[in-house]
Amino acid sequence: MSQKEVNGSSHRGKVLTLETMNQNVRQVEYAVRGPMVLRAVQIEEELKKGVKKPFTEVIKANVGDAHAMGQKPITFIRQVLALCAYPALLEDDKFPEDAKLRARRILDGCGGQSIGAYSASQGIECIRKDVASYIEKRDGGIPSNHENIYLSTGASDAIVTMLKLLICGEGRSRTGVMISIPQYPLYSAALTELQGVQINYYLDEDKCWGLDVGELRRSLTAAREHCNPRALCIINPGNPTGQVQSRQCIEDVIRFAKEEGLLLMADEVYQDNVYAEGCVFHSFKKVLFEMGPEFSSVVELVSFHSTSKCYMGECGFRGGYMEVVNLDPEVKAQLTKLVSVRLCSPVSGQALMDVVVNPPQPGEPSYATFTKERAAVLADLAQKAKLTEESFNNVPGFHCNPVQGAMYTFPRITIPQKAVDQAKAAGQAPDQMYCMKLLETTGICLVPGSGFGQREGTFHFRMTILPPKEKLKYVLEKIAEFNAQFLQDYS
Repeated sequence: MSQKEVNGSSHRGKVLTLETMNQNVRQVEYAVRGPMVLRAVQIEEELKKGVKKPFTEVIKANVGDAHAMGQKPITFIRQVLALCAYPALLEDDKFPEDAKLRARRILDGCGGQSIGAYSASQGIECIRKDVASYIEKRDGGIPSNHENIYLSTGASDAIVTMLKLLICGEGRSRTGVMISIPQYPLYSAALTELQGVQINYYLDEDKCWGLDVGELRRSLTAAREHCNPRALCIINPGNPTGQVQSRQCIEDVIRFAKEEGLLLMADEVYQDNVYAEGCVFHSFKKVLFEMGPEFSSVVELVSFHSTSKCYMGECGFRGGYMEVVNLDPEVKAQLTKLVSVRLCSPVSGQALMDVVVNPPQPGEPSYATFTKERAAVLADLAQKAKLTEESFNNVPGFHCNPVQGAMYTFPRITIPQKAVDQAKAAGQAPDQMYCMKLLETTGICLVPGSGFGQREGTFHFRMTILPPKEKLKYVLEKIAEFNAQFLQDYS
């Protein structure tokens, strides 16, 4: 008998198979990087090999990746990061003194004065203090304690961490989490992985994707028949829907959370991306405290922000934070323990977050350039939001709500019954078939609305407004041309 046979390896298959792996992971779906993107990557490879297509490039309008779409980094942000990464540049006269000042402060907070060192698990203390100061200023002086700030690997990591803390129980006692439909697929994916119960509440498309407390109550009442609802997630400004919530709406949501004993999770990563006239970003933290101690001393709130969106678009650095309010001190200790398991978030991302919350001030040498660059990015996005809305509303069979904020449009599209039947026969969602045919015909990669959730019988897609203006015009024209042919083919 050989040694191999003695060890038993000759009789054993793979330890990990589709049947033996974690089945919760198998159930996870994440449409933003799902089948559409996999096919888009394949098409890119085909183009490189000289395969003839009716287009010359793949345009990935599926994800809010600003720099990949050609947006230029903000000079001041990159100057500070360069100084942190290579401190010898602190002696270089090409860098402004306000950038050097911030870099030195960040480096002084790092072990060995290097961003290559681990930080405290909650994040570098001076950066958390800067985040707290930023929140206080943003919210008109409402206090923020840096001990309640957790720096994270983007907002996504913090959101999943909070869901890990929340989800427990079995059967009807299993934790339920209320999420908007349409929703950002991170929420459904995380709930599937963690075996939480997804509780859908629907945004009102006919009222510019408005949130109605009556719908929240309907959803909650139905969910209590089969799970234990414990949290309510809000995305403001909305993703994928681009709406900006009114102050009154936020007040109504806070009252509802208090009445029903729900923890609020406020995803506010697009807080600088507000374009529509009359729309203003109101943080849940600010509104909560302005409603008085009856609410501010009771309602548990976790707010999230990121360096990946707004005017920064620095997705790859994976910087973010969350602020916890009214969390039980013993639970907060468990939260700190949980984040410590992963040691710390990327220190380069923490440094980037510090520059975002501590930008150049009037009188500093970088202030004029920084202000100009920031304003240019946001003004360009506002123009593209308007252009997208107007263009889509001129396409037969399309209905597009105003893109009030964020970086996406989520138009409703008409799919003829013949196409619906063909898609279902092929085991596809109709809007997935539409988007796949669009990709194969034009090279434009979108995400079907079915990946975000939508009311039965309606069809949508999500498209980012990030491409440069001329490329965006091209994308809009090609979608209109494709749609006309699609309707003709299936009429």
